Amino acid sequence: MPKSSVVITGVGAATPLGSDFASFSNNLLAGKSAAAAVTDVRAGVEVSLPVCLATDPPVPEHWTESDFRALPRSEQFVLWCATSALGDAGYLENRSKLRIGLVLGSGGELLRRWEGDWYAGGREVFSGATDSPTLVESVMRQLKLNGPAMTIAAACASANYAIAQAKQWIELGLVDVCLAGGAETVTPICRSAFNNLRALSRRVDEPQKASRPFDADRDGFVMGEGAALMVLESAARAKSHGSRIYAEVAGFGASSDAFHMIIPSSDPAPASVAIKAALDDAGITPEAVDYVNAHATSTPVGDKGETKALKMVFGDHIRNLPVSSTKSMTGHLLSAAAAIEALACLAAIERQRIPPTINLDTPDPECDLCHVPHQAIDRSVSIAISNSFGFGGSNTTLVLRKAA
Repeated sequence: MPKSSVVITGVGAATPLGSDFASFSNNLLAGKSAAAAVTDVRAGVEVSLPVCLATDPPVPEHWTESDFRALPRSEQFVLWCATSALGDAGYLENRSKLRIGLVLGSGGELLRRWEGDWYAGGREVFSGATDSPTLVESVMRQLKLNGPAMTIAAACASANYAIAQAKQWIELGLVDVCLAGGAETVTPICRSAFNNLRALSRRVDEPQKASRPFDADRDGFVMGEGAALMVLESAARAKSHGSRIYAEVAGFGASSDAFHMIIPSSDPAPASVAIKAALDDAGITPEAVDYVNAHATSTPVGDKGETKALKMVFGDHIRNLPVSSTKSMTGHLLSAAAAIEALACLAAIERQRIPPTINLDTPDPECDLCHVPHQAIDRSVSIAISNSFGFGGSNTTLVLRKAA
């Protein structure tokens, strides 16, 4: 592995499938669905939808239960993930001696504050500026981290951008190590908004079967919540520190199609540009890829478009290249989706098993890929890619490679 490469040495998770990497990996590879029917009544209208909720994250060391639970839910997610990832990488106790950065994919922060205030009676006045610290600012202050910090909001592609930005900071020497990932909380108004857009599945009678990417009977995505953060550092530092290396962040590609605010582009070319750019950045050919974690959200239009984009890039190799969508189990975590799906790729690399697409009973003929229906399969995985395509036409692909 070249000295200039950037690797992942720590993982923190707060997901619908578990609050640590081992639990998440076990449940993911077992094909477990996290979906349940949730009914919202606070907005004055009763709405029931399938949702993948995360359990309350554990309380990190040095916090009391009462103080930690008093924090906003999104902050609990990020603090737990940050402390877990830093501890996993061996940097939690000596963090004050290092330049530790944080890049977080997170959208709708002001909306969540406004919604909480609205339910409390509407006492705050909101404008474009606020004196309250952002989520990233609050986490940096509480953990006493002194590196640069940034929030990236690029819809469902946010966390892939965050990982790419953290990689660049390390390469430029701006940080010693960097936390990167994404966070998302699901609120009643957020659910109602996506429901009004007709983007969500309405299978409340069978919530665990609601998210069905690539299936002919799919009817929309299932929202999910949680967070994931990873510690990134140079391979040289990781080896000198004796760190466990989960994988190398080998490549990243991005493009924009600017087709529509919410509808995926009917032209697969822009998404294929992002995939090819990621492979070029990693210096690999399409034939070198062992697994694709698809963006595939379970929408009628999006899954077909991604299928076409994959065929454009991989050609004949796509016939034997395993493709799955783990959103069938976790739901769609929006700003955190790419971070959770990077964890899924790490699980595939660590366990040498491909996670399945559950609920894939009748594959859509227009999504004719090498699917992994219902159950995980044993397969050698050295290189995995993860697609994350956001609303507004923001297309990203991340390449993760097994450490040498």
